[in-house]
Amino acid sequence: MLNDPPREQVRIGPVATWFPEAAARVATLAELHDLPPNRRDHALALGIDTVRTADGLTEVDLAAEAARSALAAADLDAADVDALLLVTGRAPEYLLASETTRLQHRLGATRAFTAGVGDLGCVSISAALTLAAALLRGDARCRTVLVAVAAKTPTRRRYRPPMTLLGDGAAAFLVTGSGGRWEFVDHILRSDGRYADLFRIDYRDIPAADWTEDCADESTYSFRLAVESKKRFEAIIPELLQRNGIRIGDTGPILMQNLSSGAFAFWEEALEVPIDKGCRENLAAYGHLGSMDMLVNLESAAATRMPGEYALLLNSSPVAAWSAGLMRRV
Repeated sequence: MLNDPPREQVRIGPVATWFPEAAARVATLAELHDLPPNRRDHALALGIDTVRTADGLTEVDLAAEAARSALAAADLDAADVDALLLVTGRAPEYLLASETTRLQHRLGATRAFTAGVGDLGCVSISAALTLAAALLRGDARCRTVLVAVAAKTPTRRRYRPPMTLLGDGAAAFLVTGSGGRWEFVDHILRSDGRYADLFRIDYRDIPAADWTEDCADESTYSFRLAVESKKRFEAIIPELLQRNGIRIGDTGPILMQNLSSGAFAFWEEALEVPIDKGCRENLAAYGHLGSMDMLVNLESAAATRMPGEYALLLNSSPVAAWSAGLMRRV
C-alpha cells in the first residue's frame, strides 16, 4: 500500500475447479413447470443455459475432488499443507459435526491448522482469502494454505427467486508466498447486519424435502439492497484503488459473481465499467455457484491477462456483504 511498509507477497494458485459430469438444461428442469408464468419466464431469461448436478454427492465430496486437483497441480502432498480453510455451505450434512475436519481427514492434511469460513454467503470466499493472507503474513511457520469451496443447492429447487438459478461444483486453490498465477495485492470487505436474514431457509421441524429458499422481502432485495450495494461499491472501489495507486481504467474488465445477465447489465451501467466476458460464459454454462463464482471467473481471466496486468474482483451477498479485491497477474 502507499505510505505503508511493504508487506510479504501473497500468491494465489494453482486454482482448480471440479464439476460433476451430470448436467441439466435449464429449459428442461421439471421445477420450472410448477412456477407461475412470470417466474418461469424470469428463470429462462437469466442467461443460464445449463447447470451441473451433484445428485448424491455431499459438499465435502465435491470439495475433496477440487482440493486434490489443486494439490496435484502444485505437486504438493496434503500432509505438507500448513493450513486448510473450507468455505462451508449453508446446509451442512449434520448439525454439530465438522465439515472442515471431515475434509481434512479425507485429504490427509494431518498437520494443517483447520478452520471453516461460511457465514457471509457468497462473500465467504473473500473472508477466507483474507484469513489465508493473514496466516501467511502473521505466522512464519505457515507457508502453504489450501482453500476449498463447494457449491450444492441446499433444497430440491435450483431456482432462487428473484435472483438466480443454482448449479453444483467445487473449487480449490493454494495461497503461498511464491508461485501461482496471481498476486493478492489488496482487499476490502464490508458487511451490514440489517440484511442478515433477507434470504433464509426455515429448517427446524421441517423435513429436508420440504425446505425452500425464501426472500423475506423482494422489494428490499430488488431496490433497497441494490441501491445500498451501488453505494458500497462506489465507496470501496476508489478506496481500494487509491491506496494502491491504481486507476480504474488500469484494471481491465471487472470480475463479478454470476447471478444473471440482467445483473451484469445493471452493474455495467451503475459502475460505468465492462464486466469480463468470461463471467457471462461461466454463468451460461454453470449457473450461480455461490462463493465459487469468483474462482471460476478468476481462472478464466488468467488466460486473458498478461503478466503485470490487474484484475478487480467485486463480490456481494444478500446477507449483506460486499468485497473488492485487487489481483495482479504474475
